[in-house]
Amino acid sequence: MAKSEKTGAVAELRSEFEGSSAAVLTEYRGLTVAQLKQLRVTLSGNAKFAVAKNTLTKIAANSVGITALDGLLKGPTAIAFVKGDVVEAAKGLREFAKANPLLVIKGGVVDGKAMTPDEISKLADLESREVLLAKLAGALKAKQSQAAATFAALPTQMARLAEALRVKREEAGE
Repeated sequence: MAKSEKTGAVAELRSEFEGSSAAVLTEYRGLTVAQLKQLRVTLSGNAKFAVAKNTLTKIAANSVGITALDGLLKGPTAIAFVKGDVVEAAKGLREFAKANPLLVIKGGVVDGKAMTPDEISKLADLESREVLLAKLAGALKAKQSQAAATFAALPTQMARLAEALRVKREEAGE
């Protein structure tokens, strides 16, 4: 590879790292081109899956301040640059790895924090962002309904108490 090609490849990898919320490193040894194409289709919309040279990847990652990947860049490495939902991308990688055991998740980085393969698997266990937001909205609505019911119950209870006192005074007066 000529020096100009390497410089261009590093610049492209650098822009991918800068534009991604996460990067997951995988080992793809033994996967066919068709399987890699299937993985790219599975991840489309959430991540871009690219095969890159380790040295160039290390240079690009270090240039944007990511040093957590240095120890993972051994052997054939492919990177999933996550631009969409990190949880959905992690689910896609995990499901593909279950169906194709030759894909091994080495680790990655999410928002600048190094992630082990187990942590990425735990990410995949989470529900999607939309589902979590819907659950939060439902919980907030329920709390608001409870507060409204409590506030509405106070005048009713006060009226019942006043009526009970009135009845008690009438009975005591007789």
